[in-house]
Amino acid sequence: MFYFSEADVRELLPVGECVGVMARTFEALAQGRAQNQPRRRMYLESGTVLHSLAGAYINYFGTKFYSTNPRYGAHFSFMLYDAKTAQPLAFMEANHLGQIRTGAASGYATDLMADPAADTVGVIGSGFQAKTQLEAIGAVRAIRTVRVWSRSEEKRRKFAEDCPIKGCSVAAVDTAEEAVRGAHIVVTATNSNDPVLEDAWIAPGTMINAMGSNVANRRELPAELVQRADLVAVDSLEQAKIEAGDVILAESWRNVVELKDVPRHYDPSKITIFKSIGLGVEDVAAGAFVYERGLATPERFADRNRATR
Repeated sequence: MFYFSEADVRELLPVGECVGVMARTFEALAQGRAQNQPRRRMYLESGTVLHSLAGAYINYFGTKFYSTNPRYGAHFSFMLYDAKTAQPLAFMEANHLGQIRTGAASGYATDLMADPAADTVGVIGSGFQAKTQLEAIGAVRAIRTVRVWSRSEEKRRKFAEDCPIKGCSVAAVDTAEEAVRGAHIVVTATNSNDPVLEDAWIAPGTMINAMGSNVANRRELPAELVQRADLVAVDSLEQAKIEAGDVILAESWRNVVELKDVPRHYDPSKITIFKSIGLGVEDVAAGAFVYERGLATPERFADRNRATR
């Protein structure tokens, strides 16, 4: 069985290539060649939570499990198995696996729904996830301008300095409104419990990637915006009804469609949203890609895997 470190995952799973992996994942879901099991959580009195989510993708199945504590942080792991034999194939450190596939899913949704000529991105949030969101969008659109805002001036300035899209104009701005007004694509990547932008700031033709919340009582988008959108794509309708606080709190399901059923389209008079919550099947497809890349260079893992047998 192969063991993959965080460094291995980062090297073997480039964000741009993972966008293609996510495209194939949602095609497989549409064709019935993949399945997803919604996330489950076990809560302890200490505030620690155990999370697990699973899926199956063509020749593989697996589960990601991770622990979180608001004081002590989070720890992510992933197990990959052979779908035919049930044999375990790989164990992976999975913090970057989740970060990369989450960004890549938004990149795929952006490629389907955003203005083909979009060149301006407004980002609210400057943490771990915001970087791969932006990198994946840069893989599918020729971005020229990025504006970022977060509560910490130091963090947003650092984010602007380390922007993953090379050659574009990047500004750390003073307000959330300044970040998103006039942007063709908007990203919200925060841990906020309440909306981080206002409906009036978003013009027709805008595509929004909202990925910060995956619990029912938290949201980044105001109800008016979710209700006004022509289309709200979710990665799983079953899981969204449990976790997508942006939609649950807006009490708006008439315009919600699973991403696997969304055709490539753009209407400059319409607002579209991708409400990302993160699926186990996305982890399986991304993990399988890492595993197959690892099989192509087994010598690099030989000593490590002998030591773990």
